[in-house]
Amino acid sequence: MPLASLLCLVVAISDGDTLTARCGDQTVKVRVAAIDAPESRQAFGQKSRQNLARLCLRQRATVQPVDTDRYGRTVAHVRCGPTDVATAQVHAGLAWVYTPYASGQPHLAPLQHQARSDGTGLWSQKRPQAPWNYRQRYA
Repeated sequence: MPLASLLCLVVAISDGDTLTARCGDQTVKVRVAAIDAPESRQAFGQKSRQNLARLCLRQRATVQPVDTDRYGRTVAHVRCGPTDVATAQVHAGLAWVYTPYASGQPHLAPLQHQARSDGTGLWSQKRPQAPWNYRQRYA
């Protein structure tokens, strides 16, 4: 059973797929579902974070929780204003579709394919490294 959507105010951006939101009287660390953005020290990591800040920081957000990750963050579908965050980040070439968790978001794969074909964002690199591979190598 999906949890109820929360109406929140985004108060901080950690990276391109993680934000902190104030929802009523609680503060929630939210990991955007279905995507994985470059790590902060990775190529395009700061650009991805800046784009998420542009979309969401100090904006109203609708947070629809779907899970909790191993770090205790709420994994959720996030809309900042009318914008679906996962869609915007993938379309801008600033996040990968995280396939194991993207089955409910079939529109993301074609957007990633388009960004890759156009050389948008991180796809402008010769051999972009997926964040899960980067973490494995440098964590």
